[in-house]
Amino acid sequence: MLRRPECAVGLRERKKQRTRDALLHAALELFTTQGYERTTVDGIVEAVDVSQRTFFRYFASKEDVVFATQDLVEARFLAELRQRPAQEPPLEAMRQATFRAWDALERSDPSSATVELHVRTFRMIESQPTLLATHMRRCIAAEEEVASVIAGREGLDLDADPRPRMAVAAFSGTMRVTGQLWGRSGDGTLASLRALAERHLDLLGPTLASDWRPPGPGDGGVPGAPRQTAA
Repeated sequence: MLRRPECAVGLRERKKQRTRDALLHAALELFTTQGYERTTVDGIVEAVDVSQRTFFRYFASKEDVVFATQDLVEARFLAELRQRPAQEPPLEAMRQATFRAWDALERSDPSSATVELHVRTFRMIESQPTLLATHMRRCIAAEEEVASVIAGREGLDLDADPRPRMAVAAFSGTMRVTGQLWGRSGDGTLASLRALAERHLDLLGPTLASDWRPPGPGDGGVPGAPRQTAA
């Protein structure tokens, strides 16, 4: 039995990846310029000069294309999280896994135009009720998977101990706020996203632990001091 040369297999895989990338880029460009509902699969394949059969070889639907990059980042995040040092606290492990996943994305495709396109895609998702609903469902499912990884890292029973889910919910909520602010900003670079995430994650611990109200007359003028309650 003859074996295909490894170089031929590698060339074929690179060609497939280029075709998938071209379909993804063309679809997102059309979604964000003429609208998600107005864009058809026919329009996407025409832009790339391939057949519908080729499109469905890589994507199950238009919606599948919208969330393709998110799938890639989430998969990389989970892989990085599973490799974080066991002694690293959960919030720090998730933080470092996030930044490493972003770094990997930037190395694999450093094109600023592509990053800008993903910013526009994020805005489109927020503006489309059906896509936003799908996005939220996906986020809930992803959070559950992350909580399972955190519980395993900490040697906890996820169903008996609420802390992994609480930690993931707090982290995910912070990242969601970060993403929304980033999407509305004028700077759609990964560097600006990272800076914004750093700032918000730095506030996560103090925000959960501190007393937000200004000191009252009976608190001795010390922020966070126990409040005096009426007898």
